Amino acid sequence: MKKNILKIVGLFFVGIIGGIFADQILWPYFIERPLFYQYGLEQTPIYVTEREEIIVQENTALKKAIEKMEKTVIGVRTEMYSGKFIEGSGLILTSDGLAVTLSELIPQGSDFNFFVNGEQLAFQVVKRKNNLALIKLEKTNLPTVRFADLDKLKLGERVFLVADIFENTQPTKIVNEGIVKSFSQDYIKTNIFENYLMAGSPLFNIEGEALGLNTIDLEGKVIAIPISQIKQLAGF
Repeated sequence: MKKNILKIVGLFFVGIIGGIFADQILWPYFIERPLFYQYGLEQTPIYVTEREEIIVQENTALKKAIEKMEKTVIGVRTEMYSGKFIEGSGLILTSDGLAVTLSELIPQGSDFNFFVNGEQLAFQVVKRKNNLALIKLEKTNLPTVRFADLDKLKLGERVFLVADIFENTQPTKIVNEGIVKSFSQDYIKTNIFENYLMAGSPLFNIEGEALGLNTIDLEGKVIAIPISQIKQLAGF
């Protein structure tokens, strides 16, 4: 009786060892032989489609661009005579404090303030033109952004915006993304919809270059004033 049990246990362990040998050594060896190619026994590789690879690369580039560009966005908070507040964003242009925002966010005669990464700064309004306002912030060594070449702008190009919104009077960053729907020398239309709190936010391409400054129309469409007009205002 004991001998039979030992035989059964022995056969059991031999079977386990044989199975491991066949799976890990014998089978991989045979499927590499030319004789078996016609039967399709080779291990099936896992392929990543070109489209999936592009999407992964774009998402990685987008995250890096946002991390870098969010530091160049300023917050704008204006108190009207009526006691109501207008809030929006702007963009740092030079390391010595030159910045731009929408003129509509800082109506003349109102009490407005500018914030860089949460810090409220002294400022001067240098110039206004066509709903753009050039600002000189009283701070140096500020982060800056590259300007996009609008001659290379393409329909369907992936873009994103970064804005400062105010929660309990303190600015915090928020982002959104989309594509270029149409463009001309006077505007860059996107497929992004946002509320008015995003007014003045910069529009960037996936390389992190500034394309323009965003306005929000009555339907909530994000339409950017091209960077070429901003450069002209700043005298670049």
